[in-house]
Amino acid sequence: MVSVIRSEDFQTVAGKLAEIGQGFYARGWVLGTSGNFSAVLSRDPLRVAISASGVDKGAITAGQILLIDQRAEVLGDNQGKPSDETSLHLMLIGKLGANAVLHTHSVWSTMLSDLDATENGLVIEGYEMLKGLSGVSTHKHREWLPIFENSQEMDALAENISQHLDENPNTHGFLLRRHGLYTWGNSVAQAKRHVEIFEFLLEAVGRTRLMQAGY
Repeated sequence: MVSVIRSEDFQTVAGKLAEIGQGFYARGWVLGTSGNFSAVLSRDPLRVAISASGVDKGAITAGQILLIDQRAEVLGDNQGKPSDETSLHLMLIGKLGANAVLHTHSVWSTMLSDLDATENGLVIEGYEMLKGLSGVSTHKHREWLPIFENSQEMDALAENISQHLDENPNTHGFLLRRHGLYTWGNSVAQAKRHVEIFEFLLEAVGRTRLMQAGY
């Protein structure tokens, strides 16, 4: 059965993504034009709401959220270019069945993605906040957050990450080196929660390392 997208449905989702962008900006996670956000409106045909490229996230509005198809072509009346990282969003939506994908550029995710790049990821375990990730029921959970080298060749990067996800289907997110965090969820609310959980954990790990080093 083919889904029909009502304009009010798109406006509701666009409003939620804009609100998230402004909230993340206030927390210092998507300063300037950094970060991008998407949410699925239908899968047959695929219709995705996604933030436009080059938008100041502190002032992002629902009018700067675009409606795109599976080829990343902009539909409807909204003007703008989809995020340069749209292929990553579409890959995660298709491979994982994610209904929302959120990407942040916080200081802690950027720093740790560089410091731990030689290990190809970092381990986070023993924190109560891990239980905020879907399917995790104990603080003893061991979360492996992979790190990928950043690239301007988004299709190739998406394929590289896709292969990793084939081998690690329980992954909740990943880092791009010197770039930031990607995570997702089965709803906009769950994806937002995952961002909050990971950003807390990354800051906790980073600050703990500084304290251990005597800073």
